[in-house]
Amino acid sequence: MSQNTSSDPSYGRVWNFSAGPSTLPVSVLEEVQRDLINYKGHGMSVMEMSHRSKVYGEIISAAEATLRRVLDVPDNYSVLFMQGGGTGGFAAAYLNMFASKVVREKQGRLGRQLSCDYLVTGSWSKGGLQEVTRLGANPNVVLDGIESSTKKSSPAVSYTGLPPVSEWKLGKPEETAFVYYCENETIHGLETPASLVLDAVDPSVPVICDMSSSMLSHPVDVSRFGAIIAGAQKNMGPAGVTVVIVRKDLLERDERNNDALQRLPSVLDWCYFDKADSMPNTPPTFSIYVCGLVFKWVESQGGVSELEKIREARAGLVYNMIDAHPDFFRGPVDKRYRSAMNLVFNLPTSALESQFIAEAAKYNMIQLKGHRSLGGIRVSLYNAMPIEGAEVFVAFMKEFYNEHHTKQ
Repeated sequence: MSQNTSSDPSYGRVWNFSAGPSTLPVSVLEEVQRDLINYKGHGMSVMEMSHRSKVYGEIISAAEATLRRVLDVPDNYSVLFMQGGGTGGFAAAYLNMFASKVVREKQGRLGRQLSCDYLVTGSWSKGGLQEVTRLGANPNVVLDGIESSTKKSSPAVSYTGLPPVSEWKLGKPEETAFVYYCENETIHGLETPASLVLDAVDPSVPVICDMSSSMLSHPVDVSRFGAIIAGAQKNMGPAGVTVVIVRKDLLERDERNNDALQRLPSVLDWCYFDKADSMPNTPPTFSIYVCGLVFKWVESQGGVSELEKIREARAGLVYNMIDAHPDFFRGPVDKRYRSAMNLVFNLPTSALESQFIAEAAKYNMIQLKGHRSLGGIRVSLYNAMPIEGAEVFVAFMKEFYNEHHTKQ
């Protein structure tokens, strides 16, 4: 392989396979660069601009309008630009839902605290479960990975697949405030198809989904969700912004004796941000601006349907190589649920994995080390990664395999 394999030699850029913050479209970075010091002739950078100015008002309004077009967001949904990432979303989802009039009235009819259903498919959904438990929720664990050991004395759980829907332990609809799941687990490389969850859940129960690492990579029927939460730093822009798309009836509040509302910090309050058009205080202005440019870039690529085709082709190249040599490239995730965003695998030894990562860096491929909790290799293929990046990576995989597989 040639060592000149960067995505654009004129800029000296590398192939950045980071799980986040991640690579951004070069055309977006170029536009940011052009306007960095003097935005569109206004004599200042967006970073210096008052969020109350007319110019910035146009920037954030355009970002929301573009995102609505890209995802075909219905009019009865609000789009919010917040902060806190997926981690902040753990608490925000629970606290906002239990402060909503819809949930409180349902709870009143039941006469006791509603439960909330959690699908634990990896580290992020597990973190969500742990957070709401800490906050005093009454969670019902619908599933927690799959059993990887049949020993009753020491059953082991792995996040490499999903049990059949017939084995899910969904709560009774009349006793459930909401269902929560993470669509794509970045650490374990497992992606849960939205249809699998949405078809299993009673339509009267709002579904809350963390789409931080899969947002804008495929079409979404927003109307089937109660709320969608997504940190920007994977597919939408720089770190610092969390997009929340929430059904407006869930923002209605009954403030009388609302103990849940008293425990809801303003910085996590969806209703508070909705009433203030995402700007009750100073928002992450520059990050929202860049997100708006990325949303326009998505449109220029043909929208999320076209990006879905590219994501499947890109991931397919890597998975085909893994499947062709399963004794060397050891992919742990059930093929039905393998992530197209974060592809994980192991090599026969940890020493080989370290060598793989070190040699890849020589060819300008970086951030391939698996999460510290799992090890192995993780290659993240977000929207801004061109298919050429996957091709270069697969060529390296093939070269590495040819050199090392006979030594094992």
